[in-house]
Amino acid sequence: MKKSKRKNKKKKKITKNMIFSEIINNYPEVIDIFYKHGMMCVGCPMAMQETIEQGAKAHGIDVKKLIEELNKKLKEK
Repeated sequence: MKKSKRKNKKKKKITKNMIFSEIINNYPEVIDIFYKHGMMCVGCPMAMQETIEQGAKAHGIDVKKLIEELNKKLKEK
């Protein structure tokens, strides 16, 4: 039986449980959205351990709306 040569493309998707540094490293195209919301995650030491949900709550940002905005930006690329 032959294996399919079809590539398994992973869909890009950001979740509230992802760490900022993971997103910044893997999806740099969304950094401007963090800046737009006053989240200076790129230079923040907390980016290595804080989740999107934790950071959004600390900044008073609606987590669900932020995630939607980040994923919309990913779909554009």
